[in-house]
Amino acid sequence: MLITRECDYALRLVRNLSTDDVTSISKIAKAEQISNAIAYKVAGKLEKGGLIESERGNRGGYHLTRGADKISILDVYRIMEPNGAINECLKSGADCPLNKGYKPCAVHHEL
Repeated sequence: MLITRECDYALRLVRNLSTDDVTSISKIAKAEQISNAIAYKVAGKLEKGGLIESERGNRGGYHLTRGADKISILDVYRIMEPNGAINECLKSGADCPLNKGYKPCAVHHEL
């Protein structure tokens, strides 16, 4: 599975925000060699998804809504690719033959 470029940018943005400091999107865009327009678009999706918040003002910027240790790659993926699935059996309505109530599939649960 390959993640999209936009999802890659989102992961980079989250990584850059893993400090306790409020950071501007332009600073992250420069560090990651991403255009400001794309960085703002990605930040908007992450903010709407609840992973980051913006602060207005002279010292404004963005910060994570929770510690980086509480954010998984899957959290970012689900925001950036809301209709994506890591595996066919994880798609809505799919019937995974290994994920039955009496003996749930451990891998299915972890994914």
